[in-house]
Amino acid sequence: MNNNSDIFGLSLAQLRAIVSEGIKGGDWCDLYFEQTIYNDLLLRDGTVASGGFHLDYGCGVRVLSGEKTGYAYSESTDFQSLIDAARAAGAIAGKSGTLKLETPPATPPSPYGMQLHWDDADKKQLASWLEKLEAAIRSRDSRPSKIIALLSWSVSNILMYNSLDQLSSDTRPLASVTVTAIFKQGDATEQRNVSRSFRCGREMLSDELIDTLADEAVKDLDDSFAARRPKGGQMSVVMAAGASGILLHEAMGHAFEADFNRKGQSVFCDRMGQRICKQGINIIDDGTVPFNRGALLYDDEGTPSQKTYMVRDGVLTSYLHDRISAAWYGVAPTGNGRRESFRYNPIPRMRCTYMESGADGTLQDLISEVQKGVYVDKFANGEVKIGEGDFTFYVNRGYLIENGRLTMPVKDINIIGNGPRALADIVAVAGDLKIDDGTWTCGKEQSVAVSCGIPSVLINNLTVGGE
Repeated sequence: MNNNSDIFGLSLAQLRAIVSEGIKGGDWCDLYFEQTIYNDLLLRDGTVASGGFHLDYGCGVRVLSGEKTGYAYSESTDFQSLIDAARAAGAIAGKSGTLKLETPPATPPSPYGMQLHWDDADKKQLASWLEKLEAAIRSRDSRPSKIIALLSWSVSNILMYNSLDQLSSDTRPLASVTVTAIFKQGDATEQRNVSRSFRCGREMLSDELIDTLADEAVKDLDDSFAARRPKGGQMSVVMAAGASGILLHEAMGHAFEADFNRKGQSVFCDRMGQRICKQGINIIDDGTVPFNRGALLYDDEGTPSQKTYMVRDGVLTSYLHDRISAAWYGVAPTGNGRRESFRYNPIPRMRCTYMESGADGTLQDLISEVQKGVYVDKFANGEVKIGEGDFTFYVNRGYLIENGRLTMPVKDINIIGNGPRALADIVAVAGDLKIDDGTWTCGKEQSVAVSCGIPSVLINNLTVGGE
C-alpha cells in the first residue's frame, strides 16, 4: 500500500470494505484520513514564554447521492468505527439520482518537501532563532515597546481513498513565523505585523529570513508616525505588488468558486466565456507554486493539484471546482476541493490566487499616470459581500498621489468598491508580480491556508474613505 497507510492501521481490503458500506447509500464514497502534529513557540519581550503541542487524528467519510451529501467522522480509525461512520454517512445521503464523477489526471511532482524535518527540531535552537529575530528588530530601531514573535509548525500525514479505487497519500508540512512589534514615539504608537509561511522544513529558519522580517518591521516607520488621514472621495488607486492580492482573493476570487456559481449566488454565474476585464489580464489559482502556503500535491478529495486560469486575456474561462461542482458542470475537477480537517466536508476553495504580470510598465509608470489618488501597499483587513461583490478594505500604509508623484503618507483610510466593477476598472497592470508569503488563512465556512499575489495595478473609480 501507499506511504501513510501504516499510520492509520488499515489494509487496502479494509478500505474497500468501508467504502463498499458507504456507497450502499449513494453513488460515491470517499475516505479522508488525517494525522496532524502541531507545535509552536511564543517569544514575548525577549523570553520564550510558552510552547504548544496538539495532535489531531481521525477519518472523515463522505457519501454523495445526486445533490445530497452524507458526512460522518471518527477520531478512531479502527475498522469497526469506520464501518459505522460509513453506514451513518450513507444513511444521511440516501439513495437518489446519479452523479457522474470524472477521473482526475495523473499526479504532478510534489510542490514541497522538508530538507530538515521538524521531528528533529531542537526547541532550544528554535528559541534562539526567535531571540535573534527580536534582537535584529531592536538593532534597527530604538522605538519598540513590545515585540511578540510566534513560530509554529505542523506536519499533516494524509491518506485518501475513494470508490474509484484511487488511493492517494501526502505529507504536508506548514511552518509560519509571525511578528507583532509595537513602536512608541512620544504619545503615539504604531503597530507592525509581519509574517512568512511556507510548506517546508526547518531550513526556512535562516539568517536571511531574520533580516527580511526585521527590515519589513521597521520599513518607512517615520512615515507611519507622520501619516495623516486624507480627504476622501472617489479617485484612482494604485495598489502595490504582493499583499494587495488579498483584494483579488476576497473581492473577486470567491466569486469564481463554483459552489457560489452553480447556486446562482455569484455575479459571475452567467458570465462564462465573456470578457470581464481589460484585455491582457490573466488571473490564476495555482496549487503548484513551490513551497507556497497554498500549495498542495492533492486537494482534499484526492484530485492532483494544478494551475487553473480563471481569467485568460480578460475572459472568464473557468470556475474553481471540487468533484461535486465539476460533475454538475460536466467538466474535470480543478483540485480545489479543500477542508479544514477530517471533521469537515470538502468544498471549493482557493489555493494561491494571483494575477500575472502585465505589460504596462513599472510601478512608477502607474503612479505617474495619476493626477489625484492614493497608493496603498499594506492592508489590515476587510469585509466582502460575496454575492454582490461589494467590499471595504482597511489600509495600514499608503501615500497620496498628486500630479503623478507620491506626497503625504496616509493612514486610517479604507478602500470601498465592488469586486467585479473594480476588476473591470483596472486600467494598467505593471510587470512586477509578487506572491505574498504571509500567513494568509481563508475563513469561508472553514479555515484553510492560502496565499495571494498581484503585480502593481491602477484601478479607477474606487471610493477612498477619509475625512
